[in-house]
Amino acid sequence: MELTTLLGIIVGITAVVGAMIFKHISFTVLLNPAAFFVIIVGTVATILNSYPGEDLKSLGTLFKILFTKRKDISEVEIIELMVNLSTTARKEGLLSLESKVEEIEDPFIKKGVRMVVDGIEEDVISDILGTEISEMEKRHEINASIFTSAGTYAPTLGVLGAVFGLIAAMSHIDDTDKMAEAIAAAFIATILGIFTGYVLWNPFAKKLKVKSMHEVTLKEMVVEGLLSIQRGDSPFMLKDRLLAILPPSKQEQVVEEMKSE
Repeated sequence: MELTTLLGIIVGITAVVGAMIFKHISFTVLLNPAAFFVIIVGTVATILNSYPGEDLKSLGTLFKILFTKRKDISEVEIIELMVNLSTTARKEGLLSLESKVEEIEDPFIKKGVRMVVDGIEEDVISDILGTEISEMEKRHEINASIFTSAGTYAPTLGVLGAVFGLIAAMSHIDDTDKMAEAIAAAFIATILGIFTGYVLWNPFAKKLKVKSMHEVTLKEMVVEGLLSIQRGDSPFMLKDRLLAILPPSKQEQVVEEMKSE
């Protein structure tokens, strides 16, 4: 479970509920089906009009990524694997890595090791794996933009819902009590639009982008490690090359984890 996502939603709802309590606003005003309808259905409509069905097939997977922690290979595991492969290659030659290919579960690493064993040139390996990373980034960018679009349109739909509410309020112009109640209800759509846009959809897009950046860093470490193995660098130099990709704070954390093992 990705607790930060769940906690963020709870804190966001708490902020709205707390504000209503402090302002002595009745929670019954939130029971506005029209407001929910225009925001939820309207947002769905904007996404359907913005993206082809092929891109929207991944929505279920995206929510899973947002609410669960993916068990990706860690920085420590990558460094240890690359150091072990480097040690073997220096002692027994690059062809000796062929026996270790099937032991590797990660398909990206497995593909890279096979290319190293096959003697493919460094530039070619770098181009092939680099292209795969670049295409992955493009897919992730499209996925994140779905939520970015929802976050852009939802607040505007909130204004549209408020306009509908004000139109309904004008029908009670002869009854000030009903008119005031209708005006108050009109702005519920605005609240829902802003809340979903800036507390849910835009932050969801940001989290997907951050997760994507982390995955890219891991794959870049793999590429650098494989190229270092092919060049015949020592395991110590390989380790330093991989650590250099990480920010200083992460370097210290990784080094400490490796020492503790």
